[in-house]
Amino acid sequence: MSQRIDYNQADPLAIKSMMALENYVHQSGLESSLCELVKTRASQINGCAYCLDMHTKDARKAGESEQRLYLLSAWREAPFYTERERAALTWTEALTLVSQQPISDELYESVKQHFSDKEMVALTMAIVAINGWNRIAIGFANVAGTYQP
Repeated sequence: MSQRIDYNQADPLAIKSMMALENYVHQSGLESSLCELVKTRASQINGCAYCLDMHTKDARKAGESEQRLYLLSAWREAPFYTERERAALTWTEALTLVSQQPISDELYESVKQHFSDKEMVALTMAIVAINGWNRIAIGFANVAGTYQP
């Protein structure tokens, strides 16, 4: 498999816009470990090999344990995640799979117990960003394994 186009070269402004969103997320105050879990989980759902490779490498470099990364797809059954992380993963799955069922008030309120209004916006924007990156990477066939932190 080879990358279909170099989208950064084809339209640098488009990627600059995505990077602005990514920079907002990085500066939002959310824990980087939480963001990496969110990015990895959304990428698992979307089947984005490039982003899975990238974000598991970034997470490991930042000190995330192998065990937590290995069990992320089964996080509900694993005891290794905090209540805040569980809330973020619930929100990640709901927004990533939004076409499958609506976001209920009950779901929102359960997640909101762990995040301020500002953090809810930041978390949502992190999920928007990774879902966008997944679609870019999948659509243009980014080659998994080429990313180096």
